[in-house]
Amino acid sequence: MWRTTCMLAILLYQAIAVSAQTTRQDRVVLAQDQYGYTLSNSLVQARIDKSSGDLISLRYHGMEMLTNSSGHPGAYWSHSAAGPRVIDAITIDPKSNDGKRAEVSIKGISGGHRMGQGPGGSTICDIEIRYALDNQSSGVYTYCIFSHPASYPYTAIGEARFAAKLNNDIFDWMTIDARRNKKMISAADWQRGQTLNMKEARRITTGIDAGEVEHKYDYSAVQFDIPAFGWSSTQKHIGLWFVNPSMEYLSGGATKLELTSHRDINPGAAPVLLNYWRGSHYGGSICVIASGENWDKVIGPFLIYCNSGDSPEGIWKDALAQASAQAKQWPYEWVNGVDYPHVNQRATVVGKFALSDPEAKSPVHLMVGLAHPDYASWDWRSQRINVDWQLDAKNYEFWVRGDASGKFRIPAVRPGTYTLHAIADNVLGEFALANIQVKAGQTLDLGTLNWQPVRYGRQLWEIGIPDRTAGEFFHGNHYWQWGLYNEYAKDFPHDVHFVIGQSDWHKDWNIMQVPRASDQSGRGWGDGTTWSVEFALPEAPTGRATLRVGLAGTEARRINVGINGKQAGVIDHLLNTTVIHRDADRGYWQERDVSFDASMMKQGKNVLTLSIPAGPVTAGIEYDYLRLELADSVAMKN
Repeated sequence: MWRTTCMLAILLYQAIAVSAQTTRQDRVVLAQDQYGYTLSNSLVQARIDKSSGDLISLRYHGMEMLTNSSGHPGAYWSHSAAGPRVIDAITIDPKSNDGKRAEVSIKGISGGHRMGQGPGGSTICDIEIRYALDNQSSGVYTYCIFSHPASYPYTAIGEARFAAKLNNDIFDWMTIDARRNKKMISAADWQRGQTLNMKEARRITTGIDAGEVEHKYDYSAVQFDIPAFGWSSTQKHIGLWFVNPSMEYLSGGATKLELTSHRDINPGAAPVLLNYWRGSHYGGSICVIASGENWDKVIGPFLIYCNSGDSPEGIWKDALAQASAQAKQWPYEWVNGVDYPHVNQRATVVGKFALSDPEAKSPVHLMVGLAHPDYASWDWRSQRINVDWQLDAKNYEFWVRGDASGKFRIPAVRPGTYTLHAIADNVLGEFALANIQVKAGQTLDLGTLNWQPVRYGRQLWEIGIPDRTAGEFFHGNHYWQWGLYNEYAKDFPHDVHFVIGQSDWHKDWNIMQVPRASDQSGRGWGDGTTWSVEFALPEAPTGRATLRVGLAGTEARRINVGINGKQAGVIDHLLNTTVIHRDADRGYWQERDVSFDASMMKQGKNVLTLSIPAGPVTAGIEYDYLRLELADSVAMKN
């Protein structure tokens, strides 16, 4: 029934689109019938379903960009507006602005009941979906407003994103970033592939990548780093991109890794684009709304951008230029009627960091953000959890890159109370300053902020770079390759033995410590493994030693820490961040410290061990950084 209705709507839409071509080319035309709205200008035509808010057709230069033959048809928000009562409306009528812009709204009213059933599950919220088109754009904007009045009961939002299923007959080249920029296997190649240890991973047996493994998680990326990502066509010389002008509405701040694009695993295997604002991957994010809580959040607007060019590289560069142009327009002045402060209702926060740490290298890649203060909530198992900026999907966050001198400028901040955070490569941990009061219209100058990273004593040795990734270690330059956990037994037949002052962590420290499997399937159980760090001390130490461990990703239950054959401590209650079986070099980052009596060490050779238990071959650890510090009489004097 759905497909029949959808096809009828598309046929009607095509007739409307043909008619729209005869109108003035510098105006937006808005047409509607009982099933949906059609927004058109001289470049694109978009058809929106009135019952759900789905984008069921998008045409560029007369070519249909979407498909209805691979799972869910067209492009859609995971929580649709379908519900007990649906209201459609024209929120910007092009007749009122000489055809410069049109916008339509599909709003589902929950009334306290579950709604929005779809790929993201359901939620007890009112859900409004909007689409907008202006007379100059070769793309359509979309945004979604979640509203939970105080009269509604408890709810939690599951997987939440906007997805697009693209036309298989057009798109054959995917671009996520400089390292994932390639001609993709065909739908037929995917469908003929051999399924491996998970349904999303197949060994390709035909086509350009025969013999290689295709895994949708190999295209995950840090959302902050990819303002434009999408697909293009080597034959039609066109592209379709998701362009995020701001990251304020996405979860997890500047380090959140998420799915972006892949071939659909549904029959049809269409090219897929995903714009996640709340996902469970790589440590996940939390969006729980209590009974009696009044909450809403505006996701977007972002641009579904269509363009053309001579090559995929040129088409991508144009999309990146469009992303830069859209960012300069943020916040959009044309957004009205929802909780979306305009530029004069927002603020700018500036300042400068001065690092005070005599042993640290110069910080690089400074990232500064304003986020909601940490709060207590519940995870998917209904267990209490502290929600920090890495896990928060409920509130807005504002992140920027600082410059080499430590200066930063955060524009377009919504009024509110925030905690200021800063992270940087070469600095273990983060800076946090609570109770930052941001008022509408102001420029808040925080002045010079002294950042003195925590140290428990003088540094004896370090392994890696504190950058919240495992990318500097062996295999880290191609971490997105499926099945690196299967290579461990071959690469390190006697486990990792790292000698301070001699070994090189680029080749002698593996990207992941995993159980030792007996086969290459990735499905089996493996024996526990022990890594060792050998180091020498000029004299027997006294006082207190602290092993500081930055964890880029965790799937093991615990890490047992030993010194010279004796138990020194345990790192346990680890969050499963799914980084290993999803082929990533990072996830939810955390630091764990193990303190022990320094007398467990001795003059001369010492050996520290890190042991993980037996388990599935992916049940391991990805280290970001390790440092051993000693608080003895020398450190106390210093």
